[in-house]
Amino acid sequence: MSKHGRILVAMSGGIDSSLAAVMLHEEGYEVIGMTMKTWDYASSGGTKKETGCCSLDSINDARNIAVSLGFPHYILDIREEFGDSVIDHFTGEYLEGRTPNPCVLCNTHIKWDALLRRADRLDCESIATGHYANIRNEAGRYVISKGIDNLKDQSYVLWGVSQESLSRTKLPLGHLRKSEIREMAKERGFMELVTKSESYEICFVPDNDYRGFLKRRVPGLEEDVAGGNFVMEGTGKILGKHQGYPFYTIGQRKGLGMAFGQPMFVTEIRKETNEVILGVDKDLFRDGMIVSRLNLQKYDRITGPLETVTKVRYKDPGTPATIYQAGDKIEVLFDEGVSAIAPGQAAVFYEGDDVVGGGWIMKSFRRSDNQGIRQPNAVAVN
Repeated sequence: MSKHGRILVAMSGGIDSSLAAVMLHEEGYEVIGMTMKTWDYASSGGTKKETGCCSLDSINDARNIAVSLGFPHYILDIREEFGDSVIDHFTGEYLEGRTPNPCVLCNTHIKWDALLRRADRLDCESIATGHYANIRNEAGRYVISKGIDNLKDQSYVLWGVSQESLSRTKLPLGHLRKSEIREMAKERGFMELVTKSESYEICFVPDNDYRGFLKRRVPGLEEDVAGGNFVMEGTGKILGKHQGYPFYTIGQRKGLGMAFGQPMFVTEIRKETNEVILGVDKDLFRDGMIVSRLNLQKYDRITGPLETVTKVRYKDPGTPATIYQAGDKIEVLFDEGVSAIAPGQAAVFYEGDDVVGGGWIMKSFRRSDNQGIRQPNAVAVN
């Protein structure tokens, strides 16, 4: 009989998830390891050698850790679920002129849901992952907060996890730094984990070429969207032809295929007219944005206005902003302009180190555009 109960640990084969399993095993939990097969690299059509969390090597690495410590390990094939929820969404967002964030979607709708379903079948009270973040219960609500290692903090990608899922989740690494995890692995003789390289690419785009992935995924796409116009921000002047709106992202400077005599950036993508709007650096800045499909963690609703630090991408340090909830959307007004806000990306709101919640960016705006969702002098709804 274990001291703390039975727990299902998501093990990718990397050092972080492996040490999470090791730590829980040493604490007295009855650990069951599970590696999720989310994607078949052979079907991606890419040229890069199979690596990362879905490769045979990674699955074997996770199994070897489990065998060495004497706890069971299973492989969970969720390729069909992953394809339906993550890859179809990834493709669809680019076709809508937006920039998707598949890692957030995967955490929210695939990994947690799939793990909890299997945890129930295996009579596990809880699940655990190797994310660098923390969870606490505050006044009956489960709150994600930043991990203490600022360089590894992964709270941004966890904003979408539901209260029910958080109530059954443990994050053993949130109070540790990456350097401490490496030392723990060395002390326990897991040198293969210390020297193993880490992948930061999208798992199903191993060659990091999303344009090539889209072309393989959607036959005929290249021909269908080619020949649209590059248009100058503000003036409407046509600057030349592009390869098709899905192959560009907000903030992109390189790979435009033309010389303009000065650095030019993608500032807007217009699917309806197949136009890619270009401007200079200052044209990327916006004062606010509208965020939808919300998931709130720290509070069940926002009684506005609420002062936050808001992140618009994973590596974004965040910008002070006031947020207002209006029904099922949040309006964000930044204290200063933010560059390259991309519809389709996740916005995450922080109060100190705590995740207030997050959602998906619908659109950005300048204050002069008058595109907010609140009526003048209105109070944010509760």
